[in-house]
Amino acid sequence: MANHLFATKPLKQLLEEMQGESRLRRVLGPMQLTSLGVGAVIGTGIFILTGQAAHDKAGPALILSFVTSGVACIFAALCYAEFAAMAPVAGSAYTYAYATLGELFAWIIGWDLILEYAVASGVVAHGWSAHFQELIQLFNWKVPHVLSTAPVDYVPELGKIVSTGAYFDLPAIVIAALVTIVLVKGISESASLNTAIVVVKLAIVVFVIAVGAFYIDTHNWTDNFAPYGYTGVSFFGKTLWGQTGAGGEPLGMFAGAAIIFFAYIGFDSVSTHAEEAKRPARDVPIGIIASLVLCTVLYIAVSAVLTGMVPYKEIAVDAPVVDAFRRHGLTTAQYLVAAGALAGITSVLLVMMLSQPRVFLAMARDGLLPKGFFGDVHPKFRTPWKSTILTGVFVAILAAFLPLRILAEMTNIGTLLAFVIVCAAVLIMRKTNPNAERPFRVPFYPFTPILGILTCLLLMFSLPAENWWRLIIWMGVGFLIYFGYSYKRSLLGAHLRQEASATGGGNRKR
Repeated sequence: MANHLFATKPLKQLLEEMQGESRLRRVLGPMQLTSLGVGAVIGTGIFILTGQAAHDKAGPALILSFVTSGVACIFAALCYAEFAAMAPVAGSAYTYAYATLGELFAWIIGWDLILEYAVASGVVAHGWSAHFQELIQLFNWKVPHVLSTAPVDYVPELGKIVSTGAYFDLPAIVIAALVTIVLVKGISESASLNTAIVVVKLAIVVFVIAVGAFYIDTHNWTDNFAPYGYTGVSFFGKTLWGQTGAGGEPLGMFAGAAIIFFAYIGFDSVSTHAEEAKRPARDVPIGIIASLVLCTVLYIAVSAVLTGMVPYKEIAVDAPVVDAFRRHGLTTAQYLVAAGALAGITSVLLVMMLSQPRVFLAMARDGLLPKGFFGDVHPKFRTPWKSTILTGVFVAILAAFLPLRILAEMTNIGTLLAFVIVCAAVLIMRKTNPNAERPFRVPFYPFTPILGILTCLLLMFSLPAENWWRLIIWMGVGFLIYFGYSYKRSLLGAHLRQEASATGGGNRKR
């Protein structure tokens, strides 16, 4: 049993699996991959989570929070780039874990990636709904309150969950359904639509920085730059370093970094499309690194503008950038920013929901999920259409009934765990497969992956304790599925059992 649980998948086998009827079409170049990365990253972080992090956790020190999270992501991005160039197949961190740490760890990371992509999509759909409602209010239209948001929300000042009086978030359901239809149609069409949206939203982000800079009041920075301090690290509910909020959660710059870390989720989604890249050994590392560097610079600039335009305690949580322009009477700019935010968030949702079915596909190829459903590639569109529809339904349910704060924190801890495992996998792979071809190598090895592990763990411990319990419960459910279904149907496990049987038979004959 132990050999099966911790047996690794040979790199040669990974590459062989790209052949056959379940392989995906190679249509993406470096510009499209970079665009996918930017499409996934810029949107929710700039237009939504900046408000929550500045208001609840960090104040103007949110600028440093973005720097901290960006540094942690750069370490992880370099590790992702090395693996994506070595094994240009679908599956991202799941595939890398299978090749280095064994099947059990691969299952853990694959199950964990659902928290990253599917749950993150729920956050994005919720944010899309908030901005859609902001935009239509400019035309004196309004969604009925009972259909406008999740039925509950978490209020940090009270430290508890309260009722909103709504039934569910209808706009979030609608956008999840529309994106699902686009994704079933095909990767080329999805990538082209994403590229067009990315051009629009980058123009809007530059506009926000250029125009908003004229309305900065430096007193909003200098009077109380770090109202909650520069720390905010806890361990299972006990704050080790920094202030504590009403609900027992840590406050400070690190706590803010842990929340807005969600804003960077997406660069790793480039690696899930390695199998669809034209020249993955070169193009995927370019897409990962270029998208992350560009987004980090823009995030720092926008967070500086936002916290300079509005006192941190007055920043709106649901649509902070649009509200900042409204406060300064910039009506025309408010229209542009609201439309750009909506476009940006749409592209994030598109890429996130595009990535999740690729992880399911990789797990189905290994027998860990039913191949007839999760591994079924549409004969015409060449997309994993069944799992795409399932993802759409899951996202719609999450966005309709759970609030932004809970969804975002669930996503963050799952993603940080994935990054820790990928960084560790680079260290292991260099030892176990030192002679493997590496078109891209992590610079400053071994310091880069080690620093990646440490910084991601630091941010994990800067999240409230309930996030750890949610992660533990989520993983417990995952283990039940693995040992109840996947362990018995694993293709690698079946191969090892056949080998053991053949060896045993031969010994008996002798």
